[in-house]
Amino acid sequence: MSTVKSKKLQVGTDATSSNNFTIYQPATPDGTLRIGVGNADNPTEVGQFNANGYKPQAPVSIVVHASSAQSISNVTGTKVQYDTVAFYTGSASNYNTSTYTYTVPYNGLYLVNHTIELRDGPNVLHSGIYLNGGSSVSKGHKDAWQQHGNIINSTSEKHNNVHIKLLHLSENDTLEFYTYHSSGAAKAIEPNRCSFSVVLLHQT
Repeated sequence: MSTVKSKKLQVGTDATSSNNFTIYQPATPDGTLRIGVGNADNPTEVGQFNANGYKPQAPVSIVVHASSAQSISNVTGTKVQYDTVAFYTGSASNYNTSTYTYTVPYNGLYLVNHTIELRDGPNVLHSGIYLNGGSSVSKGHKDAWQQHGNIINSTSEKHNNVHIKLLHLSENDTLEFYTYHSSGAAKAIEPNRCSFSVVLLHQT
């Protein structure tokens, strides 16, 4: 039995480097095996293996909040205009701050959190997570609204709604975030206290 020793192994011989993959060890061995896109001479790392299994090159997470007091009409599902990316790992380009839409970068299991706070506490406050332009991710709840208990702050008379969902999503799925209340007059969201976050837990 023979042993072949090499620090780089290219899979593919296409002249276009993006059609090739390279499996390699870093210049200074550190117990990992890297996976790169491109020719062996200059691969771009996209992931790695270590003793614990596969690890993506860049973890995926994002936190986005609304910076202004958007008005939410009574009994009308309204997309929240989340316009400020507060934190991210991976790429911020997956979130469009003009259409208020998050595009999923990889197939995987994601933890999604949507937190809403309205001024002048309404009677009922809901938050909604919409998949692919309007398809509900909240089964068994009319119009995709889920109410996870109104947490009432008696000192400020504001209502909070925290909506947490574990979702299996596919690459290029889109998420949008809505809110709804039933209190007669329009209510304003509380700036910088309304946010959503998306975290990739496991690629599939």
